[in-house]
Amino acid sequence: MAIKKGSIVRAVREKLENSLEAKASDQRFSSYIFETKGEVMDVRGDYAFVKFGKVPTPNIWLRVDQLEDFK
Repeated sequence: MAIKKGSIVRAVREKLENSLEAKASDQRFSSYIFETKGEVMDVRGDYAFVKFGKVPTPNIWLRVDQLEDFK
């Protein structure tokens, strides 16, 4: 899958948990990033800036390999 601006994605729990990013911050991820639609707002290198619109929450940078198409 090619992640690009406008893609509808969700986070992959198995790839996000125990990642370097998870170890560097709070590892208690909200379930909405795994269960709801997120829209890619920007892509820079290996990271995508994702907006989850179901709940009022800040946008988040995630590695593109930690994302998958929302089905």
